[in-house]
Amino acid sequence: MHFLVWWTIVSCAAAACGGGNDAADRGADNAPADADGATDAPPETPLDTVEETPLDAPEDEVADVPADDGDEADAPPVVGPCGAGSPEALMGCVEQPRYLADLNSVAGAREPGSAHWQEVQDLCNSRFTALGFTVELHDYGTGVNVVGVLPGDDLAGERVLVSAHYDGVPDCPAADDNASGVAGLLETARVLSTASFRRTLVVACWDEEEDGLIGSEAYAARAAAAGENLAVNFVYEMIGFYSDTPGSQTIPSGLNLLFPEQTAALAANENRGDFLAVVADDLARPFHERMSLYGPAVGLSIVVLEVPAVLKNSPLLSDLRRSDHAGFWELDLPAMMLTDTSEFRNPHYHCGDGDDTIDTLNHDFAVKIVQTTVGAAAASLELR
Repeated sequence: MHFLVWWTIVSCAAAACGGGNDAADRGADNAPADADGATDAPPETPLDTVEETPLDAPEDEVADVPADDGDEADAPPVVGPCGAGSPEALMGCVEQPRYLADLNSVAGAREPGSAHWQEVQDLCNSRFTALGFTVELHDYGTGVNVVGVLPGDDLAGERVLVSAHYDGVPDCPAADDNASGVAGLLETARVLSTASFRRTLVVACWDEEEDGLIGSEAYAARAAAAGENLAVNFVYEMIGFYSDTPGSQTIPSGLNLLFPEQTAALAANENRGDFLAVVADDLARPFHERMSLYGPAVGLSIVVLEVPAVLKNSPLLSDLRRSDHAGFWELDLPAMMLTDTSEFRNPHYHCGDGDDTIDTLNHDFAVKIVQTTVGAAAASLELR
């Protein structure tokens, strides 16, 4: 994105649009960047859930939400051992061999209509069904979303969505984009299906993301028209590429004007591509705060970019709207993108500089992201 574009955005946020650096103004604890390796867990980049709490709780209440076992400022949650009694126990159930098996099954050219595209669609369908979800093949005309629903208990009318797109660009293995996200989604669905929650869990494999976010936008429009109470959408978008080499993380020109604290912290870490970027709107704040809570428990560095409400639907902010969260933002449905930042880190994006293959990815990093998302989603769903 060009400097002039970002300057226009920042001028709008600071003046006529009545905004500003919302993430800084709200005192965000961490600072993740935009939207795919691991050595020993690198030092966490210093950037920047539960007695029933309203999901849209105001800020002064949200501060207490993530404290499952005490004050989160004292120490991060402790993960495992595997069980269904707490978000931390569920995090301990994530298995890297299962993630890797699914990654190998999904990776491969998956242009819509191709044989492997159909195989991956069938995998989403059969896996969700086997895990006990009620599955719908959502045919919206030009493509097919696979949507699984696991009803909740007394708060079943409120839905927490975890999703990833399963299509890929032509003639590219698309391992990071987005076989990594689909494999993460399938493992998330497996782990969360072992527990009972107050709210309803929805999982979705989106179609035609590469053609313009078509599948997810069709679902979001239908959900909004039906009046569904969607608490949040966690979107896996390329979660496999990691590098702790200085200078491996690039940043769009002018990003520092909108997110100065985050970009300063990245610079202090020598612009290493060793973190998960969480790109969220302000409506998703209670949920991205849960990601920031559970990430340190598995040694995952997280940088949050909370996009101001006045800017989240601006075409000028296109680099932060390039995945399936964007259609939800347009309808003021809370959503966040979980990403390794795509071509701002991964040179193999869309097979541009070498093939996007499994051997280029860091599976330890991806599994930490899945564990963190499992924790955040479980806390949001509320265990019975």
